[in-house]
Amino acid sequence: MKNTKSTQILAKFIAYILERRPDEFGLVIDSEGYIKIKELLKALNEEKGFRHVRRSHLNEILYSMANPPFEIADNRIRAKHRDLLPRPDVARDLPKLLYTYIRRKAYPFVTDKGIFPSGYHQVILSSKRDLAERMGKRSDPQPVILTVHVQKSLENSVRFYQAGGLLFLATSIPPDCFSGPALPKEKPEKLKQGQTHSAKQSEPAGSFLIDLDSAGNQQTFGGKSKQKEHDWKGKKKRMKKQKRKRERPPWRR
Repeated sequence: MKNTKSTQILAKFIAYILERRPDEFGLVIDSEGYIKIKELLKALNEEKGFRHVRRSHLNEILYSMANPPFEIADNRIRAKHRDLLPRPDVARDLPKLLYTYIRRKAYPFVTDKGIFPSGYHQVILSSKRDLAERMGKRSDPQPVILTVHVQKSLENSVRFYQAGGLLFLATSIPPDCFSGPALPKEKPEKLKQGQTHSAKQSEPAGSFLIDLDSAGNQQTFGGKSKQKEHDWKGKKKRMKKQKRKRERPPWRR
């Protein structure tokens, strides 16, 4: 593969992220200096001019450059030179507020139980709200951004660790140490299917309801039936009389 100018620019940008400022892009390295490749690609794709970058572009750098700035192990990537990377340490100069993100569907649970790690070993917090929103959109198109009150968290024995200039870590955040938007109102529960059919099933089999408003029609219908019955019986009687007239009784034969 050719070592093109675009390949060199991409390699230089990735080196900056992995060697110096992963926190600037909402990335947290592990104890060995690795981050997940899919997380790096998500961060790169948010940057203008790098939205096209895929795993194949990383492989192109590895195979085309004599001295690539990073190394890959399975699905993880890290910089070869990591001397300038910030080391996680107990945070000392904390801002009054920190921001974190959660998936929208988890919000009711978090409000009740507190904030716990999701996808990482620790809760990731940012000193900038827009960075927290940027990280949240990598897992949810509409994440819920929560504001963590640092002083109240410290009073509840929360320990914060610094992971670069913009990111902080914590094992968990109690429910009374953060604030967020109001929970959406619950929609009224729909009637169960059994309830919707209960009225119908309460009617005895083979029965029907009579509409009192149309009682006149019912009587009219019944009257017609009775009239037909009387006409038929009268006709039958007349036929019998005519037959008796035609037939001579035995005593007259």
